[in-house]
Amino acid sequence: MLSMAAILFALPFHAAAGDDLPTAVLAELNAARTNPRAYAQHLRVYRSQFSGKYHIPPGSRIRYVTKEGIAAVDEAVRFLERQRPIPPLAWSEGLARVAAELAREQARTGALGHGSGKMEMRARAERIGRWQSTIGENISYGPDDARRVAMQLIIDDGVPDRGHRKNVFAPDFKVAGIACGPHPVFETSCVIDFAGGFAAR
Repeated sequence: MLSMAAILFALPFHAAAGDDLPTAVLAELNAARTNPRAYAQHLRVYRSQFSGKYHIPPGSRIRYVTKEGIAAVDEAVRFLERQRPIPPLAWSEGLARVAAELAREQARTGALGHGSGKMEMRARAERIGRWQSTIGENISYGPDDARRVAMQLIIDDGVPDRGHRKNVFAPDFKVAGIACGPHPVFETSCVIDFAGGFAAR
């Protein structure tokens, strides 16, 4: 199974498990996977910071426009309250390399999405190793904070099929690799590659 989703919404480049942002993003995704009902509280706090379709973080003069406003947040909270816990994702250094290829390319070009040709997700993965069972990719543009990255993907504002959320909570995904870095249009991107398993060459 192949699954891809991208959301449209500066830091040094981060790709290794020891780097703060990728590690923190994985921790947030795992917190949501293993205890979704508890994670819903973070979304409730986020919801309280809305004015119409604008999210206004505490102490900030910046307003972030959303497409659906609190409706998408409320829908995500309901989802988390119903979602059963699933096991955490293990870090995959090979998938982090797969993610880093795209993050570096988009840092240079300002492009969005999952790439094409030799930069398409499956092509990148198969250059670096062999994936098992299933593979997928999420990309967050904008947030440079791990919780905001995770919430953006779980809420999935403006994405009708909630494809990012489906990837986050797909039980067949067992491992993930993440690379985050600068983006010339949206300041920060985080590429998250998932698989049932991954063996790097």
